[in-house]
Amino acid sequence: MDSKKYNTMDVVVFILYALFGIFMFFIPINLMGANTIPIDHITNLVKKIPYYNLIFGVFIVISGILYAIKSKSWQKSKLHMVFFALKLVSLVFVFMYVTNIGPARIFDKDMLPLIWNSIMVSVTTIVPIGSVFLAFLTGFGLMEFIGVFMEPVMRPVFKTPGKSAVDAVASFVGSYSLALLITNRVYMEDTYTKKEAAIIATGFSTVSATFMIIVANTLDLMDYWLVYFWVTLFVTFIVTAITARIYPLSKKPQEYYSGKQYIPEPKKKVTFKDAADAGMAAYKKSDNLFTVIKDNFVDGFKMSLNIAPSLLGVGMVGLLLAEYTPIFDILGYIFYPFTLITRVEEPLMVAQALGMSIAEMLLPAPIVANAGLGIIAKMLVAVVSVSEILFFSASIPVMMGTEIPLKFSDYIIIWIERVILSIVITMPILYILF
Repeated sequence: MDSKKYNTMDVVVFILYALFGIFMFFIPINLMGANTIPIDHITNLVKKIPYYNLIFGVFIVISGILYAIKSKSWQKSKLHMVFFALKLVSLVFVFMYVTNIGPARIFDKDMLPLIWNSIMVSVTTIVPIGSVFLAFLTGFGLMEFIGVFMEPVMRPVFKTPGKSAVDAVASFVGSYSLALLITNRVYMEDTYTKKEAAIIATGFSTVSATFMIIVANTLDLMDYWLVYFWVTLFVTFIVTAITARIYPLSKKPQEYYSGKQYIPEPKKKVTFKDAADAGMAAYKKSDNLFTVIKDNFVDGFKMSLNIAPSLLGVGMVGLLLAEYTPIFDILGYIFYPFTLITRVEEPLMVAQALGMSIAEMLLPAPIVANAGLGIIAKMLVAVVSVSEILFFSASIPVMMGTEIPLKFSDYIIIWIERVILSIVITMPILYILF
């Protein structure tokens, strides 16, 4: 873009929007005795509305099920039918929560109240609110500005094109579902190969910073928010660089959606002017502030509708399976050697908690929080819960809805790889920091 096409006022507004977005997500402030980022303060204020947890919780779960029925999402595959059935199961837990009828164990603070208040209501509240402010990070050129600087890094490190940096940033500060839709669209336009699309989907499509706030709050880590965020970012991308080079991702074909063969990108030197022009070009193409905020809020609210019944249904089924079956204990033994050799506090319990992340990434946090473990163990669980990326209550069903060539076995293998690598990479960092 020719620099003459934008003026000083455009640059000032671009910078102000970027700074405001950064402030809302990355600058902790002390208010009413709590030291946390502004987004979290706003969410906590909303949740103090009388009867909010009950009324909003019932509304969002029932609306989410009606939304799933309207969109007919269960018709895509047998696996989608299973997830739809789990959404319907959430109605049983809604009935129990409202009427207080059911087995006494269900109403203990580490069961239904935990999933309802600390996870389901918290997440479905913060996602739409966070989406409003994400507009300032994702809607006015900042991502494109960063993406240009990342071009020389992406291909050698992650084996993906430079523009995939935008997907990576979009997921971490925005919405993995939106980033997956972007990835799918770009893949179907023959811009990403099958291998690149699979790496991007399983390596960059993390839960956003808004979900990370829930994890940090559950584990009482908001005092360490910036450390947590940057360690998670670093670990997630290092793990992605490794998984891109091992089975099954390494065996995905380097061919495009239409079947044509891969064409290497020409190498070019990146300058600040290139980045500024890309950022300003995106800024000039963007809609007005009101429209971008409205669209982001609608996307965030739709995401809340999609995940609310899953968070409640899969979350509660996961906790019940953990309580009354050995399934997560067995899964945990896969990771036990790695928590043992890295000398994590209560290595078996931490390993078994991390085994629960395949069901729902938020489940390990309350298990470890209730055990009263130290800062290193809690931080490890917080990091791995995000860096593992793949879980059945949300991210895997969204990936299944795309054309990206991933099999059911791929999800399981990549999840195991990511958890193991995350443990091994994170623990030395935590020993240095704490």
